[in-house]
Amino acid sequence: MNLFDIIQNTKIILATNSPRRKELLTQLGIPFEVKSKEIDESYPKSFRPEAVAVFIAEKKANSFLETLKDELLIAADTIVSIEDEIFGKPKDHTEAIKMLHKLSGKAHVVITGVALLYNQKIYSFYEKTTVHFKELTNAEIEYYINEYKPFDKAGAYGIQEWIGMVGVTGIEGSYSNVVGLPTARLYHEIGSFLMQSKN
Repeated sequence: MNLFDIIQNTKIILATNSPRRKELLTQLGIPFEVKSKEIDESYPKSFRPEAVAVFIAEKKANSFLETLKDELLIAADTIVSIEDEIFGKPKDHTEAIKMLHKLSGKAHVVITGVALLYNQKIYSFYEKTTVHFKELTNAEIEYYINEYKPFDKAGAYGIQEWIGMVGVTGIEGSYSNVVGLPTARLYHEIGSFLMQSKN
């Protein structure tokens, strides 16, 4: 059985409330259902950004460890990092403004950690994308936050929204990773993980 058939013939669960991740997985042509649980997203402060993204994704996957049978679960967490400072989702308007001011005119890294759970085994990886922002004016930042309310997004922005169109001057790496899932890498990692698990 080839990679495509293995994926199509496996029941897949996406552990998320994110409409962006649901949309990305749908675009991949992978049939799935959605289940999510609230988890504590705290992490050891000594962790580097890459470790934080994977740690939280694994926490999400581990919360389903006792309830899955023959399904493959996909859990993910996306963070934004600049000079090793980690930005999760902003708590409020003021924090969103601070985040965007820090990102303005600089390059930052978006890291998505992914944890795959199947047959009581977890396989994790992360993907990094560098994003370059132009200098954002106060008016642009205020307009974006007021109109788009990016309080559910790491780093207080969505690259697929207005701010990405006017503010992002370039990226290095996977665009979909910045949206919430590194789709090309995910597709192949799912296939290889399933093939190894079923052998």
